[in-house]
Amino acid sequence: MSSATFGRFARPAVLLTGVLLAGLIAGCGSSDDDSTAASGPSATASPSATQAAAEGVLTVQDPWVKAADSGMTGAFVTLVNNTDTDVTITGATSSVSPMEVHEMTMRDGQMVMQAKEGGVVVKARSEYRLEPGGDHLMLMNLAQPVRAGDEVSFTLTFADGRTQTFTAVAKPFTGAQESYAPGHGEPSHAPHGAPSHAPSASHSPAP
Repeated sequence: MSSATFGRFARPAVLLTGVLLAGLIAGCGSSDDDSTAASGPSATASPSATQAAAEGVLTVQDPWVKAADSGMTGAFVTLVNNTDTDVTITGATSSVSPMEVHEMTMRDGQMVMQAKEGGVVVKARSEYRLEPGGDHLMLMNLAQPVRAGDEVSFTLTFADGRTQTFTAVAKPFTGAQESYAPGHGEPSHAPHGAPSHAPSASHSPAP
């Protein structure tokens, strides 16, 4: 075969090879682009997911409040700190009553209730239970009855200025009667069968 004839056949082959190579390169580029596009959303989702997790300072578990018609009552909850930093609760508020963070302490041979100085510290990677007979959130003077089944909103205030709101369901409860430390204020007497906090009564364990 002459060199001229060979050249005529060789040029289409070279062109065909070039087309195939271009297609392969384009395919690889498309795959890389698709891979980059697919990984993009997940890369941007992490900050938003982290932000969503950070919206609540603490994880709130099993919140509830003692049902009462008037006077004082308590709110209880388990607070979980999933961060690496201690969190301090300095106060709490509710639309149904002024509130204080309270503790139980021994006074003159009996357990009495008083405001907790410095607030409640929830240690890093741990949980803290606000419960009857221990630290708790005290509703000082109900503006309206809180009956079993009612939902009451509470807002916690933290030492760094952040806040967190949660809702607790009211339950009937007659255990953990507490006394008040001298000068703490006279509680109203609850009706028979409702949770009460008589100043002369010593703490009795929950049933």
